Amino acid sequence: MTTLAAPPASALRSGVVYWWHSYRMMLRWEMVSLRMVLVITVIVQILTGAGFVLALGLFFGTVPPRAALFVSTGVLVITLITIGLVLGPQLVAMQKAEKTYDFLWSLPVPRTTAALAWVTTNLILGLPGMAVALGVALLRYDLDLHLSWAVIPAVLLTLFTGTMVGYALAHALGNPMLVAAITQMLIFVIIGFSPINFPADQLPGWLATLHRWLPLAPMADIVRAGLTEGVVEGVARSYLVLGTWAVASVGISAAVLGRRG
Repeated sequence: MTTLAAPPASALRSGVVYWWHSYRMMLRWEMVSLRMVLVITVIVQILTGAGFVLALGLFFGTVPPRAALFVSTGVLVITLITIGLVLGPQLVAMQKAEKTYDFLWSLPVPRTTAALAWVTTNLILGLPGMAVALGVALLRYDLDLHLSWAVIPAVLLTLFTGTMVGYALAHALGNPMLVAAITQMLIFVIIGFSPINFPADQLPGWLATLHRWLPLAPMADIVRAGLTEGVVEGVARSYLVLGTWAVASVGISAAVLGRRG
């Protein structure tokens, strides 16, 4: 409990100093809570990213350069969002089942610090897998990448949106079993039915159109645009779609958690 100690009672519970203290305490809480699985989670992310890249060659032998480019850059997105979209909601569901959820949200810290601490945790967990997957892809397929500064906001927005969508899902749904079922379904959607690892034109027309308004395809588009040249066009729309999903998810989370205040 000492890891979440608040500032002295005389300190005013407002202002930048109090917010920063609360954020550091909540980040410590997240890291300590995951201490038993932290290393394993990072290893799984690394193996998942590298495994996706290498499995393509095992399946098809000679891989066309465009296919290798799509899969290799798409895997980076998967490693960034699976923790926030899948693991995060499952952890919240566990807190609800174990009756620790109410205690966590009774702590005297701003709600924003808890949310941003979880986003930071996702960044810490996701970046190693992303980096290893990219390195393996470069070694295996000799990709023609054109790294630009745009990859930084692309990665940050993708991570933030994926995390906040999972965050809103976890807090808005009260049934832990329902949350678990939805996150399991999301795994199949992300891997098999969203244009992350392959072009959208390979999907049925109605599904490709649907993905124009869902966050997964725009995530892949903006990250891929920051790593390649001439492969993705019209990323302004993708940024707009992702920004809308991020704002909506933050609003839903704030409304749900605000009722607990």
